[in-house]
Amino acid sequence: MARVDNSCDVIDSRDVIERIEELEELADAQEEFDDGAQEELAALKSLAEEASGYAADWEYGETLIRDSYFVEYCQELLEDCGDLPKDLPHYIEIDWKATAMNILMDYTSVNFDGVTYWIR
Repeated sequence: MARVDNSCDVIDSRDVIERIEELEELADAQEEFDDGAQEELAALKSLAEEASGYAADWEYGETLIRDSYFVEYCQELLEDCGDLPKDLPHYIEIDWKATAMNILMDYTSVNFDGVTYWIR
């Protein structure tokens, strides 16, 4: 199971769902379910409740991007999807922060235990 906490740059909603299920099973069995696990479960459920309201495909896989990582995420996204030519001359610079701000209009912010994430 992938780590799911608010220090992750990118989170897949399916990992959130899976971790909630694991923690609920532990709670039901009353195994290794301490205050930390209880707090983790509460934070993940709160995230899932808020984010699933904005993401139609929550159960099939939606990406949550940490606010502090959003500019880098946009750069990687545009490079990977081929929107930029591979042979762009080295002297051309792209304002990635401005580009990310333009892309951000298609995203909604959600709170994950005090940290802002963006979901499309």
